[in-house]
Amino acid sequence: MLLLLILADDFTGALDTGVQFAACGIPTRVVVGEQVDLAASDAAVLVVDTETRHLPAAEAYAVIAKLTREAMSAGVFSIYKKTDSALRGNIGAELSALLKTSGERRLPFLPAFPQIDRVTRDGVHYISGVPVTESPFGIDPFEPVRCAEVTKLIHLQTDMPAQNLRPGETAADKTGILVYDAATAADLETAGRQLFQNGTPPVLAGCAGFAAFLPELLGLSDGSVVETPQLDPRLLVLCGSVNPITLRQMDTAEKAGFARLRLTPRQKLEPGYWASADGKAALAEIEQMLAANPRCIIETNDAGGNQLTADYAAARGIDLDGMRVGISGSVGQMFGALFGSEHLGTLLLTGGDTLLQCMNSVGARELEPVCELESGIVLARFTYQGRTRYVITKSGGFGQEDLLVELADRIAKH
Repeated sequence: MLLLLILADDFTGALDTGVQFAACGIPTRVVVGEQVDLAASDAAVLVVDTETRHLPAAEAYAVIAKLTREAMSAGVFSIYKKTDSALRGNIGAELSALLKTSGERRLPFLPAFPQIDRVTRDGVHYISGVPVTESPFGIDPFEPVRCAEVTKLIHLQTDMPAQNLRPGETAADKTGILVYDAATAADLETAGRQLFQNGTPPVLAGCAGFAAFLPELLGLSDGSVVETPQLDPRLLVLCGSVNPITLRQMDTAEKAGFARLRLTPRQKLEPGYWASADGKAALAEIEQMLAANPRCIIETNDAGGNQLTADYAAARGIDLDGMRVGISGSVGQMFGALFGSEHLGTLLLTGGDTLLQCMNSVGARELEPVCELESGIVLARFTYQGRTRYVITKSGGFGQEDLLVELADRIAKH
């Protein structure tokens, strides 16, 4: 029976939340798309990537409202609206859709992820010590976060009442969207125990930070822990993130010996490039790189910034959203062409769009989360044409500078 439905707005977010349950041995599925039969699900936990982050707010509202109605009709025990830990996406629209459609009086919302230094203090969301609007997420070219005060951010998309709660403050007499402060993982745990004192709340919201406590709070965990499987020591990083933190991680990896390839503007944005003669020649060169180097990076950033790609797009009338979709789609097509390579080992994909298009290219609409390698870094697997591949996924914008090197070393030793 489906006990918990998790609604995430992108693929990496779906995985970093679903893995909190899978790593405890709880049957968990992660699927893409709103067309899913909730009544027929054989998992205890189902995570649906609704792909609503980049939709207009009204469309995102409609998708969440539809799935909430279906979940209620199917007798789903509880619904968790997974939000981005940097507050990207249609936060206000999706939270209000869940609360209004469910008919509940209140929706507890815990946006903090202290495990990766993303906290909420006095209602303001901070990334590594600065308000989210002053972090790299405030200047993201595709989805900048415009407001660090969470209730104000929510009210950009809804008139649903929203108020902030300090640690330890009770929610008994409050209604609407309730935004909980949390500066530590202990704050999240304390809030969770308070919320579950009188039974399981039918609706909840937050990111993977709070989801880490849900297996125990829901009584689903028996204390078991899934061991990390043995992985192919060869590592290919496919990076679609423009976040400066991720760029520094790749710079550090390159200095440590990773082979690094930056795709050209034409390779990223010309429709059908990888099926052309030039594309096939480029694929052959990538095969040679993979054969010669056990640690490789292929990324979508230009050296020294992305002006070359911006100029290429502008000359062809491609807007920002067209760039985002075009680049991730091209990476997916390249991945599909390389999938059968004997030189392809363990994969590490950054960015939800990149992950989605890579999985689309091989017809994979579902990933099985296995375990976390560390907070926010998920190991998952899928099988296609009889071949099982392990994929490490992470969103951009967090982790130490030597993260890629450390992961590669860990895989090789294991």
